[in-house]
Amino acid sequence: MDFVPHSGAALDESLLVNTCNDIPSNMFTGVPEVDLSDPRAKTLMVKACQNFGLFKVLNHGVPVELITNMESEALHFFTQKQSHKDHAGPPEPFGYGTRKIGPNGDMGWLEYLLFILELMADGLEIETNNVFSMMIRGERSDSCLRINHYPACSELEKGQKAEALSGGNLIGFGEHTDPQIISIIRSNESEGLQVFLEAETWVSIPPDQTCFFVIVGDLLQVMTNGKFKSLKHRVLTNSSMSRLSLIYFGGPPLDEKIAPLPSLVPTGEESLYKEFTWQQYKTAAYKSRLSDNRLSRFEKSAIVDEGAYGMDCCHQNCLMILYN
Repeated sequence: MDFVPHSGAALDESLLVNTCNDIPSNMFTGVPEVDLSDPRAKTLMVKACQNFGLFKVLNHGVPVELITNMESEALHFFTQKQSHKDHAGPPEPFGYGTRKIGPNGDMGWLEYLLFILELMADGLEIETNNVFSMMIRGERSDSCLRINHYPACSELEKGQKAEALSGGNLIGFGEHTDPQIISIIRSNESEGLQVFLEAETWVSIPPDQTCFFVIVGDLLQVMTNGKFKSLKHRVLTNSSMSRLSLIYFGGPPLDEKIAPLPSLVPTGEESLYKEFTWQQYKTAAYKSRLSDNRLSRFEKSAIVDEGAYGMDCCHQNCLMILYN
C-alpha cells in the first residue's frame, strides 16, 4: 500500500492528530514479549492476548537477511514509475498484487502463524489445538500478505500550517482493529505504529527489526468469547523517514462459520456473540467506518441500525498477495 502525499497540496487538517499527551516510545516498555524457545511461551502468549491484544515474538527463527531482502525489493517496487507498478495488478481497490503466489511461493509466514495459533490453543487448554490454525491452513483461506509504504511527509518538517501542526502528526492509516483472526507485523526502523489503551491513551510502539509483532484480530476475539481482545491501532507518518511494514493477515475461508468455542463459554452462561460467516463480517466491515466498533453489531445484545453503516473508505494503493 503506497500512501503517496499530494505534492504541493495543503495538508488536510482532518488528518492531523494531536499527540502532545501521548506516551513517547522511549518511555513505554509495556509490550509483552514472548520467546518461542521459552517453555512458558504459550502461557505468556495467552496472558498478552487477554490483557493487551499485542505481543512481540522473540527467537522466531526467520533469518534477518530474508526479511531485509524482502524489504529492499518492496522499496524498489514503490520507487518505480506508475506504469511499472500497474503491471503487478490493478491498484484499486486494495492495491497492486496477485491472488495467486504459485506452487513455489514462500509459505514461511504461514508456517509461523500456524505455530503461534496452535500455541494459543494449547495455552487456552482447548482439546483440539488446531481449532484456529486449520481455518487458515487450506487453499481456500482468505489470508494475505500486504506491504504498506508511507513516504516521509516533508510538509511536517517544513512546518507548514505551524499552528495546526504544533504537537501534532499526520495520520498515515486511521484507527481500526484488524477484522481477521490474527496479524503478524514487521516494519523497518521508522516509528509510526500506535496502539490505543483502555486509559484512552495512544502509545507509540518502538520498532524492532529483530522481532515480529502479533496483533489479535476481531475473529479471534469472537472465537475466544471475548477472552482475547482485538487491538485498536493506527499509523502516523514520519517527517524525515519513510515507513515500510510487512503484514500477514490470517483469514479463514469466506464461508467459514465464526462463533465462540463452546469450551470457552462458562457453564450456564450464554456466548457473547452471534454466529456469522467471514464473508458476512467482511462485508459489514467494509460498509462501516474504519474507526467503528464493527464487532458490536454481532453481539447477541446488539440492536443493529443498518442505516448507521455508511461507506467511509479510502482508495489506496498497496502491494498485496492473497494466499488462497
